[in-house]
Amino acid sequence: MSQTSNVLGQPLQPCSFEPLTGFFRDGCCHTGPGDHGLHTVCVQATAEFLRFSKAAGNDLSTPVPEYEFPGLKPGDQWCLCVTRWQDALEAGCAPRVVLAATHLSALEFVQLDDLKCHALDWPAAT
Repeated sequence: MSQTSNVLGQPLQPCSFEPLTGFFRDGCCHTGPGDHGLHTVCVQATAEFLRFSKAAGNDLSTPVPEYEFPGLKPGDQWCLCVTRWQDALEAGCAPRVVLAATHLSALEFVQLDDLKCHALDWPAAT
């Protein structure tokens, strides 16, 4: 996979290896053909966000063994669909973000200032 950048214009860092995340299940929020959900925002799950996502039709907390998905719990990091993060932002329950592990293409759908306001690694990432 070619070198990709994060939202800060630096090399994209891993999001999580446990649980293993990313559309390509490589631990990073890479995107490419077939990633129709655009799993580009590295988040740290919260109980509030997991409830919101389940109510919105995407249950991220229940394990799905046939897809080797352990289910998320608060504190887990995960490559989230960028539009789901924007929906959560608008609903007032956006999870925290790891800017260094959030793919540059997320900026096509969300504002960098919004991501920074929810960042775990800002301003330390600069």
